[in-house]
Amino acid sequence: MAPRPRRPGAMARMVDISAKPDVPRRAVATGDLVLRPATLRAIRARRVPKGDAIRTAEVAGLQAVKRTWEALPHCHPIPITSAGVELAVRRGRVTATCTVAATYKTGVEMEALYGVTVALLTVWDMVKALEKDERGQYPHARVENIRVRTKTKGVRVGRNGH
Repeated sequence: MAPRPRRPGAMARMVDISAKPDVPRRAVATGDLVLRPATLRAIRARRVPKGDAIRTAEVAGLQAVKRTWEALPHCHPIPITSAGVELAVRRGRVTATCTVAATYKTGVEMEALYGVTVALLTVWDMVKALEKDERGQYPHARVENIRVRTKTKGVRVGRNGH
């Protein structure tokens, strides 16, 4: 079904996916949070005053995946079949990777992107006190390189595997 032309002031609406078949889908997204070396050392040593930033961010990212449709108005609620968020401290940054899978009518790349974004923002929130300069600013901290690394759409498989 082709999208209808929009008129000025028209209401936003979700795309109708009801005629699309359920097929396996997978997306992997990544992103980075650049931080000061001292902050990265505190994260590695688990000496962040608010707690374990890596584990907390992984859980927050996973929660975000499941609730993407509540934050992004054009996303459908998707029955996620698996998801994982992993964070690693490396080369002046924390890197987040989020992998999401579902068998549904629409892709899961927005869920993967949202999971990465929330995970990185959770780390930033937890290390704010370590990142602020004397004026209360964050001259080094920045989120960058958020992107979909891979996206796949499989072939529908019946009960007998064909």
